Amino acid sequence: MLFKKAVSTLLLSAACASFAQAEVKVGVITSSTGPIALVGLPQKNSVPLLPARAGDQEVKYIALDDGSDPTATVKALKKLITEDNVDAIIGPSGSPNAMGLIQFVAEAGVPLLAPVGTAAVVLPMNDEKKWVFKTTQNDDLIAKALFEHMAKQGVKTLGFIGTADPYGENWAKVMGGLAAERGIKVVASERFQRQDTSVTGQSLKVLASRPDAVLVAAPGSAAVMPQTTLYDQGYRGQMYQTHGAALPDFLKLGGKKVEGTILAASLMLVLDEVADSHPSKQVARDYVAAYEKLNGSKPATFGANTYDAGLLLQRAIPLAAAKAAPGTPEFRAALRDALEQSHELAATQGVYNMTAEDHSGFDERGRELIQVKNGNWTLLGSN
Repeated sequence: MLFKKAVSTLLLSAACASFAQAEVKVGVITSSTGPIALVGLPQKNSVPLLPARAGDQEVKYIALDDGSDPTATVKALKKLITEDNVDAIIGPSGSPNAMGLIQFVAEAGVPLLAPVGTAAVVLPMNDEKKWVFKTTQNDDLIAKALFEHMAKQGVKTLGFIGTADPYGENWAKVMGGLAAERGIKVVASERFQRQDTSVTGQSLKVLASRPDAVLVAAPGSAAVMPQTTLYDQGYRGQMYQTHGAALPDFLKLGGKKVEGTILAASLMLVLDEVADSHPSKQVARDYVAAYEKLNGSKPATFGANTYDAGLLLQRAIPLAAAKAAPGTPEFRAALRDALEQSHELAATQGVYNMTAEDHSGFDERGRELIQVKNGNWTLLGSN
């Protein structure tokens, strides 16, 4: 309540100021240190690549690291809103961290562009979540591609291992519905914490159920351990992963034990194999080249999710600026409305078409079916 009053006072002062804020301020919260740094570091490294201008407006980015700690995420958010007077926020890196911000951004009336995995930040839509936009593919879009493949391959029984957080829980929910629709029986469903150093007990239960295939739902490096543990225990059935595993370190850490893995993720993993006609190919190629030049390494798709947030803002800011001055509540409300009207915006991860009901906005152009082959990502087939 005190935070809400402080925000209201600050925003009222801004609205009554005799001069407008000269630039659009955007806060960026990443987990560039801590347990989910493999997700947050490419996001932090992408901040210098974000658009410096949007129409006639200069854009200033204020980046903070939350150390992968949800409590620190909230503190960073409050600083950006009450001290820095930001007009929008990109971040944070983790799904649990993002879930903890929804109430606060809604109270402050500041749009949040969340580059996180779980669809729970935008679904089901309500008065608070209308201030949140998600720059990753929703779980059901990715899951449908995986379950279509399972059905074609004759998978009848499935094991599941997911993180005990909003990411894993939403995947469990989506998985259950799609499995039932396709006559696939979920014979084991296990959870683990991202920071766990062993999943032996969970994997033994999955192994004992003798599934035709296993789906792992975990973001970043946490996606590796369940699969390598199952491999060490002798499991040789088909392994599926979510787009949470779409990072170079999955291949490095997993090695031969993740060979043959199938996942659905953005075209960025297999750019050279995607048709030149894909509307996102050149955008993704330009981002990858710029990231490599700046950082000396290829980016994970998590960095691209932050970059796409910048592209969404670049299009929306001029529309909002035509209605109100940056730094005011009216501008932020107009910015939210403009983001919700994003139409056919080709970005690195696919094409965004936002609506009042859909604050992710992806269609099938935002996913490719991919397999690990000879230690590399390979396009498996069109979706």
